[in-house]
Amino acid sequence: MQQIEVNTIEQETEWILFPVQLYQNDPLFIRPIDAEIREVFDRNKNRFYSYDKSETIRWYLQKDGKTIGRIAAFVNGKTFNTEDQPTGGCGFFDCIDDQEAADLLFDTAKQWLLERGMEAMDGPVNFGERDKNWGVLIDGFAEQNYGMLYNAPYYQKLYENYGFGLYFKQFTFGRDVKKTKDFDPRFYERAQEALNNPDISFRYIKKKDFDKAAVYFHEVYAKAWGGHSGVKPMTLEQAQKMFGKLKPIADERLIYFGFYKDQPISFFLSIPELNQLFKHVDGKMNWLGKLKFLYHMKMGSCKKMLGLVFGVVPEWHGKGVESAMVVSYSDIAWNKGLPYRTIEMNWIGDFNPKMMRVCEQLGAEIWRTHATYRYLFDRNKPFERCPIID
Repeated sequence: MQQIEVNTIEQETEWILFPVQLYQNDPLFIRPIDAEIREVFDRNKNRFYSYDKSETIRWYLQKDGKTIGRIAAFVNGKTFNTEDQPTGGCGFFDCIDDQEAADLLFDTAKQWLLERGMEAMDGPVNFGERDKNWGVLIDGFAEQNYGMLYNAPYYQKLYENYGFGLYFKQFTFGRDVKKTKDFDPRFYERAQEALNNPDISFRYIKKKDFDKAAVYFHEVYAKAWGGHSGVKPMTLEQAQKMFGKLKPIADERLIYFGFYKDQPISFFLSIPELNQLFKHVDGKMNWLGKLKFLYHMKMGSCKKMLGLVFGVVPEWHGKGVESAMVVSYSDIAWNKGLPYRTIEMNWIGDFNPKMMRVCEQLGAEIWRTHATYRYLFDRNKPFERCPIID
């Protein structure tokens, strides 16, 4: 077997195309957008390269001239020294069902990280934000949502046989949006307190008012999540940028806020699940891919919503606002011809029980489970799982 470091455009293309070849007969695989994967490793487009000591490297593995695996390794200058030990990462791992091949890929990443002073390796992770390209799917195999990489069931064995330990699980919660009868009667009882209050209202925010939506969102987010350990604060400028990025892909009927006397007190933001549209473009957002994307978006090909974030300001906790938002959303929105049949909420870590409870309040259940692993280079050091957020 031969390891080849990615240094040329041709080698990068081989590295990118390997999972496409590996899963060419798997109906669950949705090809990621090639350009988005390239951007992760583009120094001019990935801001994480701006942090001191940030580095990346990629390899693919060949046997008899045929590619059988790939991997990337990272030192993230922003995060590598925030643990008990300097911790690097490996990711974008794909491999045939062969432990020897997988071990060689993991060994290569480990050695590269050791040479840079790392004492542990997380995987599979992303060189960037957590919400993309993170975790091994271990339960609930289905088409992957946007930003999540697909993998075959045998990957769990490859990681665990090598010696990785489970660092945390990431849950995807989901529910049928049309099913409201399965809510507990107490859920409706809690909702009535808010629904019967004439000063409380719920409404969508139209795209022409997204500048106002950013202000509403920032105000609620700061109050709802600002005091939580492990949750990053958000500036108004960041909120405005977020809504600017959302605008081209958003369905305004999914941008939902609650108000008390015209003051924002809650929000529930969702978008169409983009992979249901991207699966028609075969990884390429050239002019033809963009036309296909727009066509399927206009034709209502997307039947799934992706929940982004839910929040209620603290002074309205326990007063039925959470339940009222869901009941109002169900009773009103689903009678207006929306095409969506299901809603899923990605990336809820098992270290965040408060967010898990929010999903459960929405009547959602765990549909898929990903695992993020950690490998300690000192095999005698006690292994500890990710701490729970208070």
